[in-house]
Amino acid sequence: MLSVEKFRVNDREVWIGVLFSGRIYGTAFAFDRKTLIERINSLANYLIKRGINVSLDIRPSDYPEKIFKVIVGELDNEHLLSELSFEGVTAFERRVYEWLTKNVKRGSVITYGSLAKVLGTSPRAIGGAMRRNPYPIVVPCHRVVAKNGIGYYSSGIEEKKFLLEIEGVKEWTS
Repeated sequence: MLSVEKFRVNDREVWIGVLFSGRIYGTAFAFDRKTLIERINSLANYLIKRGINVSLDIRPSDYPEKIFKVIVGELDNEHLLSELSFEGVTAFERRVYEWLTKNVKRGSVITYGSLAKVLGTSPRAIGGAMRRNPYPIVVPCHRVVAKNGIGYYSSGIEEKKFLLEIEGVKEWTS
């Protein structure tokens, strides 16, 4: 099922979409409806390739509001960790996502290299896991930065800067 809602965060309109069935299969967000639909379709195709049977049938849920509450700091990311399905992710990806969500809190960042060192892997492997993250915002891949700059973000650099600014992380957004 798919649940979509629009919220206002500071002066921005934020669209949040969640694919779910009992648990969250994936999330997407965007600053406009058209981009959100593109991201939802891309996410659905990604999940299908990973063996998850997803439906784009619209069904109301409280998931978009929970994601919104994470964005604005009313809920901690870790609070939603138990609601993620983790279907279709590898054991490595799950380990990365869980460690990141539990240890890199709102208002802080970690470099790809530092995260790799903690988990005994390479920065490139971390970058791949971040790029494949089906749970942006809940699994805070926006908090993973390059040692010399903001780094990449699958939802877009503007969106990464927006999320970091809301969380009070200024040094990586200017």
